[in-house]
Formats: sequence, structure tokens, C-alpha cells
Amino acid sequence: MGSVNKAILVGNLGRDAEMRFTAGGTPVATVSLATTERFTDRDGQKREDTQWHRIVIWGKTAESLHEYLTKGNQIYVEGKIQTRKWTDKEGKEVTTTEIRADRIVLLGGGGGGGEGRGGGRPSRERFESGGDQGG
Repeated sequence: MGSVNKAILVGNLGRDAEMRFTAGGTPVATVSLATTERFTDRDGQKREDTQWHRIVIWGKTAESLHEYLTKGNQIYVEGKIQTRKWTDKEGKEVTTTEIRADRIVLLGGGGGGGEGRGGGRPSRERFESGGDQGG
């Protein structure tokens, strides 16, 4: 059997999407997604563990979505786990693990009450990349 690299996340956005363009003109949007697990510890205390995920959206999907990806809104993400390494300005090697989104579903919820800044956009809109991802 071959291998599988797939991540599925549902969480709330920690900030508005950041939009940029590569040197070749390809649109790229990034968001921070929080997923929170609630549990009761051994002492009976209610606890929460929040994990932050960097989500990267490429191409036309990024261009179409970035204005609807606002802080507090809940989204569903499917994508691939990707790790990148680079050297920062001080010469230190940095490693980042991120999710390269293949599919985004706007679920509403969070601070936005189901709608982003876009007004009349339905809260359960689906966006899938169609091979328009850059590299």
C-alpha cells in the first residue's frame, strides 16, 4: 500500500487571512487556525488544550476566500501536512510545519455570527483547489 498525507481540521481563525503574491504572481493566503480539545484531568478539573495550525491556501482559492477568512470564524480544512526549512535573517535555521489546504468549508460561527466581511456570502460555502496551487 502507498502512503497517505492528509489532515482534516475544524477550528476557529485566530486572525484575519494574510494575502500575498509570489514573485511569479501566484496568490497565497495564510491563516492561523485554533483547534481546542476539552477534557477533565485526573483531579476532576476541566481543562482545555489549544493547538495552533498554520494553513496555507494557494491560487484562485486564496484569492476568492481571503476576505471571508476573518478572525473568530469557524472553518473546515482538508489538506496535506508540509514541513519547510529556511534560514532567517540572523542565520538561524527555522522549521515550520503547515497545512497546505486542498479544501476549505466556511462554517460560520465564532465571533462573526456566521458571516464574514463579505456580507451576503452563505456561511457553508465550499472551496476546493483545482490544481491552481503554486509551489
